[in-house]
Amino acid sequence: MAFLGAPVRDYRYGLMRDLMDREGYDALAFTTGDFFQFVTNFQTDVQPWERPIVCVVPRNGEPFAVLNELSTNHWRFTAEGQRLWVTDASFYAEHPRIGARLPLATQWADLVAGLLKARGLGRSRIGVDAGGGAFGKVAGLLPHLKIEAATAECRRLRWVKHEDEIQLMREIAGLTDWVQDRYRENIRPGRLVQELDMAMAALMAEESARRFPGEALEILRCWTLSGPASAAPHGDGRSSGARIETGHGLVNIVIPRVNGLVVENERTWFCGKPSPRQVKLYEASRAANEAACAAAITGEPVCGIDAAAQAVLESEGVADLILHRTGHGMGTLGHEFPEDMAFNTRPLEANEVYSAEPGLYEWGLGGFRHDDTVVVGKRPEVLTKAPKDLASQTVS
Repeated sequence: MAFLGAPVRDYRYGLMRDLMDREGYDALAFTTGDFFQFVTNFQTDVQPWERPIVCVVPRNGEPFAVLNELSTNHWRFTAEGQRLWVTDASFYAEHPRIGARLPLATQWADLVAGLLKARGLGRSRIGVDAGGGAFGKVAGLLPHLKIEAATAECRRLRWVKHEDEIQLMREIAGLTDWVQDRYRENIRPGRLVQELDMAMAALMAEESARRFPGEALEILRCWTLSGPASAAPHGDGRSSGARIETGHGLVNIVIPRVNGLVVENERTWFCGKPSPRQVKLYEASRAANEAACAAAITGEPVCGIDAAAQAVLESEGVADLILHRTGHGMGTLGHEFPEDMAFNTRPLEANEVYSAEPGLYEWGLGGFRHDDTVVVGKRPEVLTKAPKDLASQTVS
């Protein structure tokens, strides 16, 4: 099944209990959208800075959540689908209504303080995923409550994936490979770049409906940069009206999120026969990508992934064209934790998941980048399998 079930829930809550035992917390509180989903299996539908949310996970006792009334029916749909990991939820209202029974948004801190007190947590020590925000006001209502920012500790919860999470990421990766094949069929001179990407996103939606019926698909990116514009990894800011031209190199990004997990799949393409310089940079970036994937070995340093890619690019004499690190963690977010790959010396753990996306960017010519999603192990597993050989990536 594509949705994340009880084994993943039990695994994540076990990690949380271990964290509370280790740090001496009575509870953990999660207030950001990505962590709220990580803990509840509910796809958040609000911006927490605008409509605060929280899920509190006690060391002893059942978790409980507070949400805005906007989420009422979405929460109910998820509950009816038997996918919620938290059943105790309280809601607050946007504005007063005659006969309303819900507390108002302006009473959010009072509501949360009351729930903590009712559950015996009014004098507790709570670690929070992020400092500040609405939850910080709760401490002023409970003078014996101690709230501590536990951002780094909470981020560690998301490093190592359960096997069911990795299996879902394999299936998502298969979808992205299918989309890359559709790009191969549809790249042509004169085509609007944005129109191409929207067409590919539509095809992804159709294919996802076949592979993941009834699941939560978010198409985070089907995005292509063509020609000299691709020398800027995030584009030149002039995307409207941009067209593919013969001789262009293209860098594309396919990033879906299914049921709260993200996979990245990026490839470099050529519209017509590439020049010798394009071939050199293409092959250097491909070799660096493969070296990075091969370095995702249990026990080796996180920074070793970046170092392996950089060593290849240095040996090819093109390291001066590097503009960014080799990658980052993958999971609940596209840019997941850890994000400091180039400087992180801790040992890699089995079943961490990373992007491996070394790139080269030459002004006036374009960008050259392949990105694979790779699982750390004694033998790394590359989830994305779309071709990277020059012949496959040249569209004539």
